Amino acid sequence: IITFVGIIEVLNLQKVQEGDVLGDYGYGAFGLPFGKKIEDKEKKLKSLTTEINNGRLAMMAIIGMFYQDGLTGSAWGDWANYTDSPLRAFENETGVQPPVGFWDPLGLSVSGNVSDYKRRREVELKHGRVAMFATIGYILPEYWRFPGYLSKFLDIKFSEVPNGLSAFSKVPALGWLQIVGFAGIVELNVYNEQVNDEPGNYGAGFLGLRSIGFMNAGIADPEVRKKKLNAELANGRLAMFAIIGMFFQDGLTGSAWGDWANYTDSPLRAFEGELGVQAPVGFWDPLGLSADGDIDTFKRRRAVELKHGRICMLACIGYIVPEYFRWPGYLSPEKGIKFADMPHGIAAIGKVPLEGWVQIVLFLGHYEGYFWRQDPKRAPGDYEGYGFLGAGKNFIFNFDPILFQDPEVRKTKLAAELANGRLAMVALMAMLFQNGTVGTTGPAMWLPSA
Repeated sequence: IITFVGIIEVLNLQKVQEGDVLGDYGYGAFGLPFGKKIEDKEKKLKSLTTEINNGRLAMMAIIGMFYQDGLTGSAWGDWANYTDSPLRAFENETGVQPPVGFWDPLGLSVSGNVSDYKRRREVELKHGRVAMFATIGYILPEYWRFPGYLSKFLDIKFSEVPNGLSAFSKVPALGWLQIVGFAGIVELNVYNEQVNDEPGNYGAGFLGLRSIGFMNAGIADPEVRKKKLNAELANGRLAMFAIIGMFFQDGLTGSAWGDWANYTDSPLRAFEGELGVQAPVGFWDPLGLSADGDIDTFKRRRAVELKHGRICMLACIGYIVPEYFRWPGYLSPEKGIKFADMPHGIAAIGKVPLEGWVQIVLFLGHYEGYFWRQDPKRAPGDYEGYGFLGAGKNFIFNFDPILFQDPEVRKTKLAAELANGRLAMVALMAMLFQNGTVGTTGPAMWLPSA
């Protein structure tokens, strides 16, 4: 290995080509001596940037793999084997719940310091409790207000105080003084001593009712108590996310529970009228990939989405049809492999001979590189000469494509294609997982047992 790498490094990777582009040794795509070079400058720059980004990601990934291998004792080892982890001290604590288990991506607990852990848990509980009250406080005023005056002296009624962020400027200074003073008294004199050194337990009982005079003995059953405490943590975490989302919606739309249509500065406006914006989620981009408003990037992603969706629709059909029909005769007469001998699903990957994979790759590459080349002047996924269901003139078929002239019918069909493609992508992943887990591709894979 060392000799081979040394020969490549010394004899092949020394001479920098014209232009002094670092890493360019005169080879083509993928470093192949006979690989085709990219002549288009913009496309070349984009490909080189992609290579650098993928390389950076790979460097991070391989280090992570090395760590996992070294700490667990095997490649792709089970983290449960890492018995020396300092996180073991907290993996059975309250709040360690499915689906993430003990989740500490920032490594705040790696020191194993119990005091720090308890302090952070107490802070988490307090923030969660405040956030739960805050989310209720954002909702309730939309349906009910206290009657009478908030401030008789300043002639401010409860009904006149706006909801949400607008209320900050409406509450008088004396009101803020009362709020801060009340919260300070509760913090310093009421919730200041923990029972049994348990974070967040101030002896106030279920729902903190003892603080307002309702005495209760708490929850005696340890399992029920643990379940309630887990529920409080989970709801508090959800409430912290929820209240931040409410603040954003309020700030961007101008009112609590404001209509997002009022957020006129949103860069997503550029795409909210595009195909695929359908009920119930509308324009759905949780990762913010379209936040920059770049039209070309959006069209490229839409073309990729359509291709993946089309392939997955065919793949889903390909998972079902072979259970009921196989081509007669031989897949490979030379190797004596009949279509009927081919296993179905994931097992077929290892059964198809090398020559078969070469044919598949060349066929797809020919279609991708020659027939399905995206024209910038046409809509993403729209290839000249092809119509309904992708039929048109090529080296297999030779008839005029079916085109829809009615704009509304065409829009409905294209929207249906996107929706079905998205469903097929999710469905195919489920089929692959189920196939790999259950070990079969037959009707038993998706039909309930009798």
